[in-house]
Amino acid sequence: MLSEKWSRLKSGTDIRGVASEGVPGETVNLTTDVCTAITNAFILWLCDKTEKNANELTVSVGRDSRISGPAISQAVTKALSDGGVNVLNCGLASTPSMFMTTIDAGCDGAVQITASHHPFNRNGLKFFTRDGGLESEDITSLLTLAQEGRIPEASSSGKVQDIDYMTEYSARLRDIIKKGVNAADYDHPLKGFKIVVDAGNGAGGFYADKVLAPLGADTKGSRYLEPDGMFPNHVPNPENSEAMKSICEAVLESKADLGVIFDTDVDRGGAVDSSGNEINRNRLVAVASAIALEGNDGGTIVTDSITSEGLKEFIEQTLGGKHHRFKRGYKNVINEAIKLNSEGINCPLAIETSGHAAMRENYFLDDGAYLCTKIIIKMAKLKQEGKTLEEYVSALKEAKEEKEVRYKITENDFRAYGESVIEKLNEYALTKQGWTLADDSREGVRVSLDNEHGNGWFLLRLSVHDPIMPLNIESNDAGGVDVILKQVNEFISTCSGLTL
Repeated sequence: MLSEKWSRLKSGTDIRGVASEGVPGETVNLTTDVCTAITNAFILWLCDKTEKNANELTVSVGRDSRISGPAISQAVTKALSDGGVNVLNCGLASTPSMFMTTIDAGCDGAVQITASHHPFNRNGLKFFTRDGGLESEDITSLLTLAQEGRIPEASSSGKVQDIDYMTEYSARLRDIIKKGVNAADYDHPLKGFKIVVDAGNGAGGFYADKVLAPLGADTKGSRYLEPDGMFPNHVPNPENSEAMKSICEAVLESKADLGVIFDTDVDRGGAVDSSGNEINRNRLVAVASAIALEGNDGGTIVTDSITSEGLKEFIEQTLGGKHHRFKRGYKNVINEAIKLNSEGINCPLAIETSGHAAMRENYFLDDGAYLCTKIIIKMAKLKQEGKTLEEYVSALKEAKEEKEVRYKITENDFRAYGESVIEKLNEYALTKQGWTLADDSREGVRVSLDNEHGNGWFLLRLSVHDPIMPLNIESNDAGGVDVILKQVNEFISTCSGLTL
């Protein structure tokens, strides 16, 4: 049984905590000693999984731009080498590239030091093997070993080698673009295109300098490519309105053909078309789905639960595919796609509205740079045909209004209470005129409402990790969200354990 100290560090399939001072009320709990203990646990876990001795293992280590990254990286690297493991030190790197070291560099495992889009004072550890990222139960095992203070026995120390893997990773993306566009000037398929990048001072600046520019793209007007772990300009997060405003401005000011934006560790991406329109959330899912279904006629696209009705119609009626909504959480969506493929269902893409997109052709790895690479290829090929990205998804119907409301669960056993609310709402919905329960809901309760009752839909679900019940609403009418919210709150008022 994990103590509170260790259980607080678990965040789904990652380890996250406060790593730096600077935020009132937030005490550092992801210390270098804690990181050392968790790394020792990873060695023991990996030895067991691979059936190798520690001296036979090679593990890569990378980090994003956070201010605590160098110190944690040093602690992790030392723990690995002291434990007998050979280490490839990759320095500043994207999270997806660290997985790719298990493919390209023969690593048995990889450790990425990142807390995604979270504030500067936080950090975390993300682990990979050649099978992908660790599962939730694996993280529990690591934390249990760390809590017990287990230390690997090594006959000798491992070697540490500094490598520039991001250069190799960038070359792979360039080759994908060259083959995908297949331009007359094969080595410069992006010549004549202006593409701007907003890295938000995270780890994604390489994409402008090492991927796009060598292919002939004009990247002048790109923003915040230099790593700065204090994130002085905006949160590196494609879901953040300030971040998206920044890349939209960059596109319009530069008169660019396309803009791309990444989160801190580049496992998520978003884009902006030449008119300054966001290719984000449902529109991003639509573009990615259209690309993934080329050559996969009738294929299934797995998304998280909060995707829109218009997107479902676009995937199934315009693209001829199947839309499979599943639970929120990028790992849940990816695992569901892998399961469907194992059952013989053609599923080329798993994608969350947050921007986590994993394609079967790319190891079902959620990689923002790979996603943007595929979008850039499509943009270039469309231009050869005299078409644009805007036209590519013009059939997507988008809601006029959307909103998320979060209710806090005040009961001690929040999971049991949240599940009881979902069961109660499911029964309540059956009695309401103008409400129709979704027949494909795999998380929470999803209801469609007719024109008289808000002309849209809502989804109430239980948060994956926290005592929260998020309510997502979309409406096709101006003012429709408030109409729907008022009806839902009539039900919420009967739930004494929920509060805004």
